[in-house]
Amino acid sequence: MKLRSSFQARIACVLILLLLVVVAALTLAVKVATNEAVRGQAAEQLEVGTRVFERLLDVRGRRLRDGLQILSSDFGFRDAIASGDSATIRSALLNHGARIGASDMFVLGMDGKVISSTADDVADGTPFAYDQALRDARRSKQTMLIVPLNGQPHLLVEAQVLAPLPIARVVMGFTMDAAFAQELHSLSNLQVSFLTQTRDGVGQLVSTQAPELHASISEWMQHNKDGRRVTLTVHEQQSFLNEPLMLASDSASGGKVIALLQSPLDDAMKAFAPLDHNIIYIAMASLLASLVGALLLARSVSQPVQALAEAADRIGQGDYQTPVLLKRSDELGALAGAINLMQAGIAERELQLAHNALHDSLTGLPNRALATERLGSAIAAERPVAVLYLNIDNLRELGENGGPVLVDGILQRAGELLQEVLRPGDTLAHLIAGEFLLLLENFNSDSAVATADRIQQFMTVQQHVGSHDIAMECLIGIAAYPVDGQIAEELLSRASIAMSDAKTLPGRLQVYQQGRDLAHQRQISLIRDLRHAAANNELILNYQPKLDIRNGQVRQAEALLRWHHPQFGMVSPAEFIILAERTGSIQTLTRWVIEEGIRQLSEWNQRGLRVQLSLNISADDLHGQDLPEQASRLLRQYRVPAEQIIFEITESAVMREPEAALKVLHRLRECGISLSVDDFGTGYSSLAHLKRMPVQELKIDQSFVRNLDETSEDAVIVRSTIEMSHNLGLKVVAEGVEYEHSLRLLERWHCDTAQGYLISRPLTAAAFEVWVKQPLPTPSLMVH
Repeated sequence: MKLRSSFQARIACVLILLLLVVVAALTLAVKVATNEAVRGQAAEQLEVGTRVFERLLDVRGRRLRDGLQILSSDFGFRDAIASGDSATIRSALLNHGARIGASDMFVLGMDGKVISSTADDVADGTPFAYDQALRDARRSKQTMLIVPLNGQPHLLVEAQVLAPLPIARVVMGFTMDAAFAQELHSLSNLQVSFLTQTRDGVGQLVSTQAPELHASISEWMQHNKDGRRVTLTVHEQQSFLNEPLMLASDSASGGKVIALLQSPLDDAMKAFAPLDHNIIYIAMASLLASLVGALLLARSVSQPVQALAEAADRIGQGDYQTPVLLKRSDELGALAGAINLMQAGIAERELQLAHNALHDSLTGLPNRALATERLGSAIAAERPVAVLYLNIDNLRELGENGGPVLVDGILQRAGELLQEVLRPGDTLAHLIAGEFLLLLENFNSDSAVATADRIQQFMTVQQHVGSHDIAMECLIGIAAYPVDGQIAEELLSRASIAMSDAKTLPGRLQVYQQGRDLAHQRQISLIRDLRHAAANNELILNYQPKLDIRNGQVRQAEALLRWHHPQFGMVSPAEFIILAERTGSIQTLTRWVIEEGIRQLSEWNQRGLRVQLSLNISADDLHGQDLPEQASRLLRQYRVPAEQIIFEITESAVMREPEAALKVLHRLRECGISLSVDDFGTGYSSLAHLKRMPVQELKIDQSFVRNLDETSEDAVIVRSTIEMSHNLGLKVVAEGVEYEHSLRLLERWHCDTAQGYLISRPLTAAAFEVWVKQPLPTPSLMVH
């Protein structure tokens, strides 16, 4: 009995030891595999990040180079350099640099001295510090140069100004600052740092790392001797896999620019902490089981141990699919089951991560990345494919009534409806908000139109979502391969443009029209530049005289806004006013118009010219509350009587929110400012509200006046409007007067004021001042 007990104890001890070995081997294998996987992923991430960094530098450099070629080829710029007009040169550098995202701009003579510079610390006439480096780069056919300028890394691009021989060199660059590092960080998910070294010392570290790590990272970058080799470092008890990049090194000047890409390892390792816990739990269960059945387990211990060892090896190699086949009901069988569960859990998490990366979490549909990949595959296989870009146009209005829960329900219901039109091989993706993408294989634009029309029909059918009955209004844009584009991003962009165009069409459906890219780019440029037009002194006020028909004198004018765009020249108000109203820039324009108009009146008053000036006010200005205060403040500032100002408002502007608009109008009138209803006759409800509006004047729309004839229907409208207005105590202005017989009719019907090309076209302030002091151009304009 003692021998048996001793044998069982020995067997138990051996089994326990063996089990400990297995568990240790499993733990070690998982640990090694985990460490190797994390290190391998970090190394791959560094490699990809390096390529992304080089690509980003190349893209930035090419953008600067392309912009620089345009600037150096500009005739006005070359003429300014040839004539030595430093103000024009600097203005051109600032304007062009702002458009292409350059932070540093220099014009150098052929001798390397600075002619003009946007950098305050680089004086004109001094030798450019990196002149020789630029020359060496050009000789070696390098298109870009990275230098440690002013303690910060800069990327420089150079181009010669030819007239026709080289007369100067233009250098532009951008600072590799924190914003640039953050952009690279967002693209690669790596920590990015830049450091410059010159004979004068070490520049300030630019880094996406936490500030407490900067000193340690800067010290490491200064003393790194491993070159570009990937190394493991620890900064403030945090582990990183590093890859340093020597961006610039000049032995002559002693200048260096070093970039450091870092992939953090600690966060990745934390994801495997539950795995360690599971191994501990498995080990404890196995130890308890071995103590209960030592002899029984001893007979069959070799096979389970071998199976577990093989499983540990497979897990270490990344095989999570092959299960542990161990048909036992004891503890070793439980251990095998736990390992299988662990494998299944890891595999499921990997599949879930992969699925989440390519699918929308709300609808479960593919996202933009997966749709773009599938579109690219169809293009690579040269299969015809139509892209339908769909947007639920009234999603915002529906959301205002039902809140986020209703919006989520609508998007899910929309995904279900759209899936009903899919065929095998087609793709439906949810992009963002109410935007969906449909890829229809072997479809052209014509066949896609029929499908899009069918989609619109059943999408507009009332749906019950939650406790709401809703109908979805859809905009659909269509682009097809190969007619409308040869690459995936191009097709998606053009389908999006067509979708935007569909908003203005009755059918809310549009096929991409060739050439719309240029119009779309122009519109984007105008929207972007409109916000800065006033600050860049690109806005101009012209003044169109208004004739007092009764006494034949001009004592009034209307201020008309003009925009001289630096790239597109004079832009029509009909084009940019609509964009301003759409993007919210209209109030900025209105504020500028009011101040410039009042300033011009003050200037004329000082010279003895007193006129009454009409200024146009938008609908958005009537919805705010600061317009009366702003106008009063400007009148006081420039010492202009309020009686010299007339604000013109349209019928539609008042009718959008009548109560709010009327409050603002009454406050303006209390300030002494006169009010005029512009484009009268084109609205729907003006007469019903006219008696409530504190206006003193009506302007008959030019569509009724331009071809005015005594026997026409327009004559009845104009004459009736004049009589009605006079009965209400209002003055009447007729705009669009182009013919003398129209003026005679307006005089006979006792119209107060006439405005149009017959009197004068809009004039600049100086031309208006000269014009108004002269007699009227022809005697026929005098009122008899």
